[in-house]
Amino acid sequence: MKIRHTKRFKEIIYAFIRNGLSVFLFRLGLISRNASKHDTTDMNMQEIGDKLRLTLQELGPTFIKLGQIASSRRDLVPPMIAFELEKLLDHVTPVPFAQIREIVQSELEGPLEQFFSDFSEEPLATASIGQVHVARLHSGEQVAVKVQRPDIRPTMETDLTILSDLAKFLEERVDWAKTYRLQDMIVEFSRSLNNELDYRVEGRSCERIAKQFEKHPTVIIPRVHRNFSTGKVLTMDKIEGIKANDLEKLDEGGYDRKLIARRIFDSMLHQILDDGFFHGDPHPGNILILPGNVVSYLDFGMVGRLDNKLKEQFAPFILHMRNQNTEGMVDLMYEMGIISDETDLRAFTRDVDNLQNKYYDVSLDEISLGTIFIELFQVAYRHNIMIPTDIALLGKSILTLEGVISKLDPTLNMMMAVEPFGKKLMWKRYNPKKIIENSWVEIVANIGFLSRLPKELKAITTTIRKGKLHLDINTQQLKMFLGKLDQISNRLSFSIILLSLSILLAGLFIGSAIVGRSSILWQYPIIEAAFIIFLLMFFFLIYFIGRSNRK
Repeated sequence: MKIRHTKRFKEIIYAFIRNGLSVFLFRLGLISRNASKHDTTDMNMQEIGDKLRLTLQELGPTFIKLGQIASSRRDLVPPMIAFELEKLLDHVTPVPFAQIREIVQSELEGPLEQFFSDFSEEPLATASIGQVHVARLHSGEQVAVKVQRPDIRPTMETDLTILSDLAKFLEERVDWAKTYRLQDMIVEFSRSLNNELDYRVEGRSCERIAKQFEKHPTVIIPRVHRNFSTGKVLTMDKIEGIKANDLEKLDEGGYDRKLIARRIFDSMLHQILDDGFFHGDPHPGNILILPGNVVSYLDFGMVGRLDNKLKEQFAPFILHMRNQNTEGMVDLMYEMGIISDETDLRAFTRDVDNLQNKYYDVSLDEISLGTIFIELFQVAYRHNIMIPTDIALLGKSILTLEGVISKLDPTLNMMMAVEPFGKKLMWKRYNPKKIIENSWVEIVANIGFLSRLPKELKAITTTIRKGKLHLDINTQQLKMFLGKLDQISNRLSFSIILLSLSILLAGLFIGSAIVGRSSILWQYPIIEAAFIIFLLMFFFLIYFIGRSNRK
C-alpha cells in the first residue's frame, strides 16, 4: 500500500469495523484476530447485505458505484446481498451553488449568464458524482444541467488504487480471488467509473441510443446540447413526465398502462437485439412517461454492449431456454466463450438440466425471464464460470425491467413476449443473403489457412523432431473438438473443390465466348450442364454451412 494512501486505507478499514464486518476483514487477512470484535455467525444474508450497504454508503462515491455494479453480478454476489446493494442511495449533501457556478464557468469558459438566461440555484437531484440543475438557454429551451462535484476525481483515483492493491493482495492469498480474476474485475470497474466521470462519454451514449429511435415517435431520448457540455458539465433537454412506477398518477392522467409496458419492453429489446447497445440501468426513476403514453429514458451513465456474435447467439439462447433445451444452451455458452476448457462440462450440464426441470410443466406466464437468468448465473458461479460483464449487466437489466413491467401490466410475460424477437433475429441470422456473405468470408478464410498450412506443418514436424511437442488433452472437450475439426476439414475440402470448379467453368465460358461455339459432347451441352451442377453444389455448400452453424 502506497504511503500517501495509508490514511484513506485506514478510513476504509475502520468503516467496515464500525459497521460490524470486521470478521470478513480478518478472513481476508487484512486485520488481526484481536481487531475482529464482531461475530457474524448469527447474521443472515440480508443483515450482512444491510451492513455492507451502510458501509459502502459511508465510504462515498467510489464504493457506492462499486456496490451498484456488484448488485448486477448475481453470478458472484448472493441474491439477498445483491438485493440490499440495489438499495444503495446515490443521494448526498448538495454542493453549494457558488461552487457549481465556478465549475460551470470554468468548463464553459465564460460567465454563467453568457450561456443561460436562468439557472436554478437549488438542485433538482443530487448524486455521489454530480448534481442536476434546471436552467434555460437564451433560445428559450429548458434544459437539465448535470455538474460534476468538485475535486471528486482525485478521491476516486485514490480509492481505485487501493482497490487494485487489495485485489492483487487477495489474488496472492485467496483461491476465489484468483479463480475469478479479481484484478481484472477491478480494472473493468475502474474503466467503467472513469467513463462515468467523463460526461462526454455519457453524452455520446445518449446520442447513440437517441439515433436508434429516430423513427420511433413513441420513444423520446433527451437531446444533448454539445455547445454547453464538457467532461464535467452535461446539458440536455429537460424532460417533464411521470415516473414509470407512479401508478396513481398514471391512472389519474388516463394513461394506458398495458400499452406503456409493451412500449418499454419493445424499446429495450430494440436496443439489445437490433443495435446491441442498451440502457444498463432501466429502473423506474430513469423511465418517464409523457402524454400520449410516450416513453422517455434518462441517465445514460451505465450502458451495455453486445457485439454482433453475442446478439445472434442471444436469440437462440432464449429460444433454447424457452424450449428447455439444455444441450443447446450449454453449446451456445461454449460458443460465447463463457465455458472454459477447465469446466466439468458434464456436471455443469447436469446442473443446468436440473434448473430446467425446476420449470418443467410450469406455464410460461408463471416464469420470470430475469429470475432464470440470475439462477443460471448462480449455477455458473458454483462451477467457477466467469460471466462477461456485459452479459451480467444484461441479466440485471432484464430483471430490473421485469420489475417495472410487472407493476404496469402483470399480464405481460417477458418469456413469451421475447419469442417473436428471437424468431426475427433467427431469421435474420439464417437469411440466405446473410448465409451467402458468411460463406464467402469463410471460403476466403479457409483459403488463407490452406496457404499457410505447409509452413505450419513444417513447424510442427520440426518441433516433433526436436522432442519438444507437449500435449494437453481435456477428454471432456475432445469429442467436441474433433467434431468441430471434422466440420472445418469437410467445409474446407468442399470449398476448395467448389472454387476449383468455378475457375474451370469460368475458363470454359470465356473460351466458348471467344470461339463463338458451345461445347457439345455426345449431343449434350456440357458447359450448361456443368453450370447447373455447379449451382447445385453451391447451394448445397450454403445449406451445409448453415446446418453446421446451428449445431
